[in-house]
This record gives sequence, structure tokens and C-alpha cells, in this order.
Amino acid sequence: MSYDVIVIGGGPSGLMAAIAAAESGAQTLLIEKGKKLGKKLAISGGGRCNVTNRLPQEEVIKHIPGNGKFLFSAFSVFNNYDIIEFFEGLDVPLKEEDHGRMFPVSNQSKTVVNALLKQLDDLNVVVRLETPVKAIHYEENNHSVILRDGTKVQTKSVVIAVGGKAVPHTGSPVHMIG
Repeated sequence: MSYDVIVIGGGPSGLMAAIAAAESGAQTLLIEKGKKLGKKLAISGGGRCNVTNRLPQEEVIKHIPGNGKFLFSAFSVFNNYDIIEFFEGLDVPLKEEDHGRMFPVSNQSKTVVNALLKQLDDLNVVVRLETPVKAIHYEENNHSVILRDGTKVQTKSVVIAVGGKAVPHTGSPVHMIG
């Protein structure tokens, strides 16, 4: 098996990375060790999913704990206004609440999760659930992702989007793959 891009992790970052790769024409595989994609997204914002914030970038960055200035670089590529446009393009109407917080009009995070899953399907992203990764072997132009069952999958690029330890019951890693 071979793919242009393999994304490891089916949380918000992994879903967005897989969509972005597939939109650019890459044959994409999304690997998730759990039974579902978007588990953290489904519980975010009290189950309503705070998608982004409409405030100016400087205001958003100012409220990031620590030094949020590292976000200026990322925002130059894909910012909070792009996120709003992206979800509205997926037929997820958003509404603005206090302090610029943006939620789906449905008030249900499943609206956001389902839109992302539909987009993955529309873009022919291959999804493998309940598929833990054992190792990643990096070489010059061809990498290998080794699955726990021993299957070796070749790829040109690997995106590791396994999240943090904030909500362990959703499948957040206890340690990084190494």
C-alpha cells in the first residue's frame, strides 16, 4: 500500500490535515487508533463546538495563555476568518456569540463533525479506525508507517496529529510515537 500523505490522528487537527491534503490532490490515508473520528471535537464547547472566534487576529492572539505570538505565522496561511469561510462552505452555518465566539447555528458539535466526515468521504480520503501505529521509519523520499498488526504502508509525507494529554478518555496519547 502506498499513499501521498498519511495523517495519524483523527481529532480536529488530523481531520483538517487530511482534508487539506486531499483538497490539494494527494491520495490520503487517515489513521485513528480509536473507534471514532472527532471525539474531542464532539465534546468541545460543552457539546456545541466553539469553531473559532470572529475577533481580529491580534485580539485572539492576545488572549492565548503564554506567548500567543507564535500563531501569527500559522494565521498568515489559514486564519480564523478562513475557518468561518471553510465551515460555511461545508453548509455549516455559524452564529456569533459573546466575545466573538463562533458556534454552529444548530448548537450541536455533531453538525461540525458530520460535515468534516462528509468532506473526507467526498474527497476519497481512506480512513482506518482502530488502527494503532507501532512505528514510523523516515527515509529520503519514502517513509514507512508500521501498524501494530505489522502492516507496512509507504508514503511521501507523514502528518502526526495525535493531540495532547488534555482529555485522556478521548484517546489522547500518554506518550509520543517514537
